[in-house]
Amino acid sequence: MSDENKQSTNRSKAYILWFKDLSIVDVPLVGGKNAALGEMVNNLMPLGVRLPDGFAITAHAYNYFLTRTNLKEKIKNILEGLDTHNVADLQKRGALIRGMILKEDIPSDLEAEILAAYRQMSEQLYQTKNVDVAVRSSATAEDLPGASFAGQQETYLNVSGEKDLLKSVKKCFASLFTNRAISYRVDKGFSMFDVLLSVGVQRMVRSDLGSSGVAFSIDTETGFNKVVVINSAYGLGEMVVKGEVIPDEFVVFKPTLEKGYKAILSKTLGEKHEKMIYGKTGTLKVKVKENDRDKFSLGDDQIIQLATWVTLIEKYFSKKYGRYQPMDVEWAKDGKTGELFIVQARPETVHAEADPNLYREYKLSQKGLELARGVAIGSKIASGKVRVIRQAKEMSTFKPGEILVTEITDPDWEPIMKIASAIITEKGGRTSHAAIVSRELGVPCVVGTGNATKVLKNGQQITVDCSSGQEGLIYKGDLPFEVIEHRLNEIPTPRTKVTLNVGSPEEAMKNYYLPVAGVGLGRLEFIITSYIKIHPNALLDFDKIKRSRDRASQKIAKQIEALTKEYSGKNKQDFYVNELTEGIGMIGAAFWPNEVIIRFSDFKTNEYRTLIGGELYEPEEENPMIGWRGASRYYDPKFKAAFALEVQALVKVRKELGLTNVVAMVPFCRTLEEGQAVVQIMAENGLDREKNKELKIYVMCEIPSNVILADKFLDIFDGMSIGSNDLTQLVLGLDRDSNILAHIGNENDPSVKTLIGAVIERCRARGKYVGICGQAPSDYPDFTEFLVKSGINSMSLNPDVIIKMLSVVERAEKITEGVVKKN
Repeated sequence: MSDENKQSTNRSKAYILWFKDLSIVDVPLVGGKNAALGEMVNNLMPLGVRLPDGFAITAHAYNYFLTRTNLKEKIKNILEGLDTHNVADLQKRGALIRGMILKEDIPSDLEAEILAAYRQMSEQLYQTKNVDVAVRSSATAEDLPGASFAGQQETYLNVSGEKDLLKSVKKCFASLFTNRAISYRVDKGFSMFDVLLSVGVQRMVRSDLGSSGVAFSIDTETGFNKVVVINSAYGLGEMVVKGEVIPDEFVVFKPTLEKGYKAILSKTLGEKHEKMIYGKTGTLKVKVKENDRDKFSLGDDQIIQLATWVTLIEKYFSKKYGRYQPMDVEWAKDGKTGELFIVQARPETVHAEADPNLYREYKLSQKGLELARGVAIGSKIASGKVRVIRQAKEMSTFKPGEILVTEITDPDWEPIMKIASAIITEKGGRTSHAAIVSRELGVPCVVGTGNATKVLKNGQQITVDCSSGQEGLIYKGDLPFEVIEHRLNEIPTPRTKVTLNVGSPEEAMKNYYLPVAGVGLGRLEFIITSYIKIHPNALLDFDKIKRSRDRASQKIAKQIEALTKEYSGKNKQDFYVNELTEGIGMIGAAFWPNEVIIRFSDFKTNEYRTLIGGELYEPEEENPMIGWRGASRYYDPKFKAAFALEVQALVKVRKELGLTNVVAMVPFCRTLEEGQAVVQIMAENGLDREKNKELKIYVMCEIPSNVILADKFLDIFDGMSIGSNDLTQLVLGLDRDSNILAHIGNENDPSVKTLIGAVIERCRARGKYVGICGQAPSDYPDFTEFLVKSGINSMSLNPDVIIKMLSVVERAEKITEGVVKKN
């Protein structure tokens, strides 16, 4: 036998291997988790990624333990004839096996090697006695295609001392036979002994004094692969991993992060009501102080550092596997030193294995009575009967096809989760156990409802809708819905740009996959009403409002305080700027590097009055549609400072986030003087075309004056986007909200088309952008043909019609060219 073969044989029989001696080829010996740690210790630590060191107890050691104790035969006998759908029987057999494993002693020679490695780790690596460690299970089939095994086995934290270590190693061995692990292996077609167990022994990071969590190099809901999504909470990471706490969430944009920008797209404050800390032995849970709950558990610099590391990890493993491989990473921040560490990484399997060319669109045909809402996991819809399960002992009552409703799930619940048509929990966030398992199972799930077990009753028929973005809705009754399959490579790509109308950041992230040429109309109104909810002037005047003794003002001040907790003691106007920045940034990132046109706010006075504090600043107008709106507000002394906040947000998006694909657009600009005044205010607040030659500013073309003086407006602006709804009502003198007048005319009216044709001609003659962002192309195929024939650059449409309209636009182009005849 050659020396090389001898070395390989000796290695395969080793009980202990240090992380530095491992690589990804050692998965059969040390499992996916430990093999990945070896890769990172050897290849990513030199690049600055910090990892706590340690060693692996190999699968050979586990096999040796089972063989020497004669447990293998006993386990085979216990599992003979198992039906995993019989939950009660599964629980009984699993408990019997685990009990047997825990009663056995580890063979003395194996015990001696484990303890020798632990002493070496303590004394030589960390210069202490009995270093505190995390003891982590690492299955040898873990993270394989189609079988992630994530969360199937156990981890034990704050393990210190030889006796505690040996006990924890046996608990890890036993965890290969938890109920959910047995059930999972059966479902995936593995025999009970195809999968072996390795144990990682890794120095603890004192995140009990700091924070910890998980990070994905892909958006886990949409599959958008240009972001890192970080979840963070105080204390040890098990609270986040198991979904027992709603964490802070941070989203970072990878393309501009890699260019050196501070590319934090969004920061969402989580409740973080509890944390896990060191106990005298093991761990315990304690309440988080209210002041800490209202603060983010990571600073911006730490978010950027983590995102940078996760991006490095993704790139490294993608190169290693020879294909794009998104990653699921666990991290911890040491509260003593302030240092960040990566504690493990595994491949993300749900989106990595999905067919990127196939998109299934779920559409609810009608809405019913809403019973509850929470965070949507996935984008599917399902109907079924409610089964409320409060304790594990009730699981045997669950029937296939029912909807599981519970406070929170843990891995022991997986045997019933896999037969549920949907899952609803009261607690947990996007990285909770219920969320992770439902993604892998492809089951719609709504987490964090807060009240599901109280409002939903056993046997009640409900519909779970996760198709509308980040919010998951639960409706009464069995509501009809349809599933539409799209093959993206079969969708045509016309020469005329087809772009998207976007109202919310969630809508943008959900529709990033659409084969569009960017965003033709991004509206700020949804961000303001749904995330900010406060009139900008009320934030600017907050100190004055707070000092007022007027009861109404006091009420407004309290509402503002409640919505802006993380800005306590800071300028409240920063809340407005930052929320706008995040919303615009998410839209800009979703369609990077294509042009994303963001229209400044176009609320009417009656709409602004609905915001908190709005009644203090907004007049009551008889006809707000043609009242104080759009550009007329921006230079008005009563609103000028508020408009400056919108401009500042756009500056942050372009300069801090690096999203230079975002273009500003001015709505409802009645006169040339208004246009000049608005452009001047934009320059004063950082959007100055003299200083930034690449910067563009577009104007909405929705008033007859914009068409009549098109050339002069084009002297001020870099292009026009036709708002066909407003233009039609102002050309024809119609109230577009009046049903009585609806029959008189629409965008197809010759007078409207004459003006639209004229403005397209002028923009093309000047070499400037011209698009349309009304609904007319979707509603009237003849109108689409007219636009194509006129030479429009872009049509911006609502997401639900994009795929259909790509074919319509392509056909209109062929008709215009005479390639096909019009029916």
